[in-house]
Amino acid sequence: MGEHAAAAPHAVSRLRAERLARSAKPFLARGGPKGERCAGCRLVPSHCICALRPQVPTRAGMCLLMADIEPLKPSNTGWLIADVVADTYAFGWARTEVQPGLLALLADPEWQPYVVFPGEFVAPERVVTQVAPEHAPNGKRPLFILLDATWPEARKMFRKSPYLDRFPVLSLASEQISRYQLRRSRRDDHFCTSEVASLCLELAGEAQAAQVLDAYLDVFTHHYLQSKHQLPVAADDPTHLRLRSLATGR
Repeated sequence: MGEHAAAAPHAVSRLRAERLARSAKPFLARGGPKGERCAGCRLVPSHCICALRPQVPTRAGMCLLMADIEPLKPSNTGWLIADVVADTYAFGWARTEVQPGLLALLADPEWQPYVVFPGEFVAPERVVTQVAPEHAPNGKRPLFILLDATWPEARKMFRKSPYLDRFPVLSLASEQISRYQLRRSRRDDHFCTSEVASLCLELAGEAQAAQVLDAYLDVFTHHYLQSKHQLPVAADDPTHLRLRSLATGR
């Protein structure tokens, strides 16, 4: 890991900038006055995690379809995915139009898209629970399409995105209970977007990347909550030490 504060903006950062440019009025996140948050990680400067940002080479890619307000939320964890996985793409979702860049990505022969969504809401013939291994006949890289939204919004996005209908639906089955503390779901088996991405990476055989992203979420959550309660960061606690160890391989 190293200092990443000056790194080029990733896909979610660019989408946030585009969304802000379209806003009729400034977006003020809860937790402090305008201008208080770091542009690189969205946390207050005293609790910035830019220097802790890890990157792990992955064969898998991520495609985030983000509900309108998601890129603006400091608590959004799609940002963490883009920090860790270099091949992360982000697009705003709208019912009435589809961005050409998204359609081009989905048509790219390099990728095998998987729509990540609970299988109980999908026709059984579309549902898969495994990701084709690297030696799959088509040789394509897995591209996980994540619907980054509240659960009601995600269900609407899934139903009203016909351009996704031709792709398999990856249904995640895990006994893990979400540890995400920033925006709780009513259901314990609903993961935050970063947790979903970690599970997808595991299925794709990207164990180190999955563990790094999981540890990075823990560090982000610690910094976010400590900032919220105006408490200092415990920089040498087990959470930080785990991230350092996984990211450096030591």
